[in-house]
Amino acid sequence: MKREDRQKAIMDLLVTHGEVEVDNLAEQFAVSKMTIHRDLDDLETEGVIRKIRGGATIESGTRFESDFRFRERQSQDAKVAMAEAALKLIDPGMSVIINDGSMAAFLGKFLIKKRPLTVITNNAAIMDALRNESGITLISLGGCYSSKFNAYFGSVTEVGLANLRADISFISTPAISGLEVFHMDDMVVKTKRAMMPCGTRRCLLVNHNRFDHTALHKLATLDEFDYIITDKAPSKSALAIIENAGLTLTIAQQDSEGAS
Repeated sequence: MKREDRQKAIMDLLVTHGEVEVDNLAEQFAVSKMTIHRDLDDLETEGVIRKIRGGATIESGTRFESDFRFRERQSQDAKVAMAEAALKLIDPGMSVIINDGSMAAFLGKFLIKKRPLTVITNNAAIMDALRNESGITLISLGGCYSSKFNAYFGSVTEVGLANLRADISFISTPAISGLEVFHMDDMVVKTKRAMMPCGTRRCLLVNHNRFDHTALHKLATLDEFDYIITDKAPSKSALAIIENAGLTLTIAQQDSEGAS
């Protein structure tokens, strides 16, 4: 098996299992452990995986967010549920801003149900999905392209946002702790922060597994958002914190909204 094919197979295993072990990979691909270590080094250098003792993982850490190619294939039912809940906040004729991320990409694909719309985004997956759709005015934010996040970032993106306004901004996050929202990458945080004031209303999208976690950079506080949408109920402690703060959490897969 060629090195490129083996590394792709390793990525497929990581999508399925989340973690892989060097010993098992060496046996499965009939190569030396050193060869597997070199494969994992290559993938880590690309920013695709995170090496751990004895293997590798795609699970997020305080300094690491897994590659878009992994995230778009994970938790698809949860993403669909959150996208459908978010869609209820949109009416035809509105203008919406949507950030990077695989969750946001699902929402972007659903927007054709609400056309005509104006869609402002730095998310390349949304650009690809909507570029030829009638009834969609697509404003693509330029900037420095990141293959890891499949989106555009940087000063060019932020300057473009400074001159735009929309009815609602959709922001996604990989970590919430208490009432604080986090992200691993400072460049991504700056672009998300630039998007937030552009929307008359703001909606935060977050998988329930991302509660009770922190990351390197603080993005915002929960009270900066008008809506918070997740797929399932998070931990009891997270729910209590949100309720005590007087905030409302929409739990998409229950198709209900309540103070939680």
